[in-house]
Order: sequence, then C-alpha cells, then structure tokens
Amino acid sequence: MIKLIAGDFTLDAAAGDMPRRTISGTAVPYNVEAVVSDGTAVIFRPGSLPVEGKAPRLFMYHDASQPVGIVTERVDTDQGMMFSAKISATSLGNDALVMAADGTIDQVSVGVNPTKFSYDEEGTMIIEAADWMELSLVPIGAFGDAANITKVAASIHQEPEEVVLNEEVTPVEEKQEMSEVTETAVEATIPTAPVFAQAKRKFALPTPGEYLAAMHIGGETFRNVSAAAREYMQNSQSALQAAAGDVLTTDTPGLLPVPVLGPVFEDLNYIRPVVAAIGARAMPDGGNQKTFIRPTWTTHTSVGTQSTELSGASATTPVIASNVVTKTTLAGQVTLSVQDIDFTSPGSMDIILRDLAGQYMLASDNIAADAIVAGAQASGATWTVTANDPSTLISAIYTAAYNILLDTNFLPDHIFVAPGVWQALGAQLDADDRPVFPYVGAAGLMGVNAMGSANVTVANTFNPFGLNLVADRNFAAGTMIVARGSACEFYEQLRGIMSVEVPGTLGRTFSYYGYVSTFIADADQVQSIALA
Repeated sequence: MIKLIAGDFTLDAAAGDMPRRTISGTAVPYNVEAVVSDGTAVIFRPGSLPVEGKAPRLFMYHDASQPVGIVTERVDTDQGMMFSAKISATSLGNDALVMAADGTIDQVSVGVNPTKFSYDEEGTMIIEAADWMELSLVPIGAFGDAANITKVAASIHQEPEEVVLNEEVTPVEEKQEMSEVTETAVEATIPTAPVFAQAKRKFALPTPGEYLAAMHIGGETFRNVSAAAREYMQNSQSALQAAAGDVLTTDTPGLLPVPVLGPVFEDLNYIRPVVAAIGARAMPDGGNQKTFIRPTWTTHTSVGTQSTELSGASATTPVIASNVVTKTTLAGQVTLSVQDIDFTSPGSMDIILRDLAGQYMLASDNIAADAIVAGAQASGATWTVTANDPSTLISAIYTAAYNILLDTNFLPDHIFVAPGVWQALGAQLDADDRPVFPYVGAAGLMGVNAMGSANVTVANTFNPFGLNLVADRNFAAGTMIVARGSACEFYEQLRGIMSVEVPGTLGRTFSYYGYVSTFIADADQVQSIALA
C-alpha cells in the first residue's frame, strides 16, 4: 500500500442554510517525484489512478477508524488527478471542516495499491496503474508547489481568545473572510464545543503494534509517536539513573536505550539496472494464478506470387506456441526481539525494513539478469580485447546486430555487460591513443571517434554505437549481450511487508516478499558475444 502525501485542496463548506460540506483539489500531480512514508521515491504517470469503480473513502491521517467522508468525483487531467469529496455531518467531519477552513489541514494524501509499475535507474518507482483505496486529510504535503490552493470559500466559528481553567467559556460567533482567487466566498457555520485548559498529557511508551501502525500511516502521526517514545525513554532514563545508586550501566544493559546516532552508511546501492532497462510488467490476471500463458509465433502465414490465373495461392498454416511461464517467490525475513523494538531508537526498525526491501530489489534484478544470459543465442562473434585496436569490437557488435536484423527484421537497442566488460569498453583507444567512446563533458574530445559516449560516474549512460548499455554486477564475468530490449520480459507482483508476533520468544518476525517471472520471447533477438 502506497500512502503518499500529495496536494492541496479547496474547501466549499457552506451554501446558505444547507451546507454542501465539500472539498476539492488535486489528489496526485502527475510526473512529479515524491517520497512516501517508507522512504520510497515514486512518480505517478498520467492515467495511473482510476476514475471509475468503488469511490475512495475519506479518512483522517490514513486512519480507517477516523472516516470523515467519501470521494464523490474524480477527474483525470494531464496535470494530475482532481477530486471532490463530501464531508460527513459528524463531529469528526465538523472538526475536519474547521481545520480545513483555518488552514490547519490543507493537504491530502492518497492510499493506493500499485498494480503496474517499474523502477528507473535511481530506484524510483514509476506507477503506471494502481487501485485507489482511500484519500486522507493531512497537514503536510510532499509535492511542494506542484499543487496550490485555488480557493477557500468558508467562514467558521473562531475559538475563544481566552481560556479559563474549569470554567466554561461561551463561544463568540464571528465570520472571518478567507482568501479568495476565483469565486465569491461562501459562508458556513459549524458549532464548536467549549474549550477548557488542561494539563499537558503524558503518553506511555508505544507498543510495537502502535509503532508499526504509525509507521504505515506516516506523516505527522509517525512523528508524534516517535516523539512520545523518545520522551518516555528520556524520562525513564533519568529516573533510573537517580535511583540506581552503585549499580553500573554494565549491570543493566537490557534496561538502557540504544539510540541510533545517525543514518547508517550506505554500502549498497539498491538499484535494478536490468529491470529498469527492460521494465517490470504487471502479472496477468491480477496475479491470481500460479502460472500464465505467453503466446509466441512458431510459424507465420505466407504470401507468394500466383504462378497462373486460378492457381493456388500461397498457403501456410500458422502456428502459435503456448508458453507456460511460472512464478518465482522472492522473500526475506528478519526477527527483532521486543527488547530491540522497545529500547532502540524507532528509526532502527525503519532502517532494517528498508534494507530488507533493498535486498529484494537486488535479488529480483539478479533473476532478470540470469534469464537474459540463459536465453541468449550465441552470435558466433568474438571480441579480442587488444590495446589500441577496436576492430574486433566493432566487428563483433555489428555481427550480433546483423543476426538480429536478418532473423527478425528488427535492430538491437541494448547491450548488456558485466562490470569487467564495461571497464574494457570505456578503456578502448584507437591507434593514436584517443578514446573510442568520447567522455561526456570532456573538453576537446566530443566528436572524436564519435561512436558513442561514456561517463565514468553513471554506468548506464554509456551508449557505444548508439546502444543503451546496461552494466550490472549480477552478470557473470565476461558477459556481453546485444539485444532488443522488448524481447526480454520481466513480470512482478510486489506483496510487501508481512509481520507476525512470536510470543514464545518475545519477538516479531518481518517478511518482505513478492512474485517475479521472466520470459525471453525470441532468442534470435538476444545475441551473445564471446570475449578473448
């Protein structure tokens, strides 16, 4: 489930004596990158959210126990998904209208289940299609100025200016004109309850279940829960130190908090070069079957010259193969003790779960790379890596491209290589020690031997002979494959995190899993080159 704090909304809270109680605005702007509550960067493509089907419910803070209305209208534009929602005539709905009118809450957040998506080179999830489950009112957005408030047309009772302890204060009704852009202000009056001064509320340490729920909700809810946990630990630590006497911290290690003092150094880049290059396709039939059929041509029809009038025309029976594609389950798990959950910084759990998701990305990319190597057809060409002589390299690449063109009438667009081959390509010089592939941004080298370009800081921007190079450490040493990318298919159904408590050992086990499938539609379009 993706919960994305997206755009601003407008309020149309009243119309005379019969309040319409509606809000409207932008649910999601398209082609704008944002970060969801688990840290994943996402981009919604135009048309990725449905305008038909069951209407999304309207919640507060992604909390299903706090419903405040329902989305009544969805309008898909090139810029984003626009919406209108009706606020229920409940006390919680009244609170929502008051906070929307005074600007306390001026953003919305979508909760979706992606059904078709892929990842780019930076690991950003590109969402092509998703089930829209709910829309929530939240105080802070993630898109900045990508979606602005267009109007606020409402007048709401203001709270009393003074608060008297244990004495009821009679609210004073007044109307405050809100800023207006396109329409005349419309007034609404919502009764407010008396406000009493209260002592500061102290919270107990959140339970693992409460923390997990807050983590999934994200935003202000997660920050509040984290702050409550830190405050509790600080208060408990001070009391413990005051009462410990001669007891040293080494005598009670299980009672002391273990804070995370900073982000863990990133020693792995969670990217999927192969999957990003060929794209991740959604599982057919919503992923409800263990296998699926992928048809391919075995024998095409034929057309020929008619020898004489009324003689038989060319006739060939077409044959379409029924290829069975199976799913592979990818999963990883980690078990945390309740002590680790209770006594460490809340950020540690998020770090561990993000690493688990990153390991899934690396493993799924490895499956895609192995499928391309296993399905490739030998081109018969060999690149003899020789200093200052790229002749065999040029011959080998064009031999592979010739085979693809001859067999299928297509031309290649990708070249898949192992890191060692990427290194050898970038180091190629001609007889005058000039780089065969000019370095991007290098003065005086552009246009020299312009058979492609190279960039040592971003491997996948390398494009020898116009081919999109995909360098991936998941390829075996010496791998060099020239291919048409669309012939290499990768299917994925990401299921995400599953967790369960283990009372017998006082722990909680987290699993991250998904299903993937690979299919080489035509081996003639995937040609391998040998290295010598």
